[in-house]
Amino acid sequence: MNGNKIPYKMLSLDPFSSWLGIEILECEIGRCKVAMTIRKEMLNSMGKAHGGISYSLADTAFGFAANTHGKYAVSIETSINHIEALIEGDYLIAESVIENVKNKLGFNIIEVKRGDELVALFKGVVYRTSKNWEE
Repeated sequence: MNGNKIPYKMLSLDPFSSWLGIEILECEIGRCKVAMTIRKEMLNSMGKAHGGISYSLADTAFGFAANTHGKYAVSIETSINHIEALIEGDYLIAESVIENVKNKLGFNIIEVKRGDELVALFKGVVYRTSKNWEE
């Protein structure tokens, strides 16, 4: 399957990312940029976005980019630094670039931004299986 098409297929099969309202802005082999808007039901008891929201956006970008190389790829370790609090209505963009595919592991840092402002920094390790994405 064409690597550019894989993230669109993944999104169509992903009820959680769809519930979040994630949209694919740009996608090519080794790179995917996704975005979403924070809704009221995503807020915590302090009126800020739950930390899992920016984490999930970055994780989706990470997974989509990792799979553009044509092999099933799964995250095996991830972490995030929350830099700025987020509120309802914030529009977030996360971009993942995974260029090196020389071995089974891929390492990536994803910046989550609100406009030009860095709001979270996500780090991930992906494992590439031998299974190919098919049409």
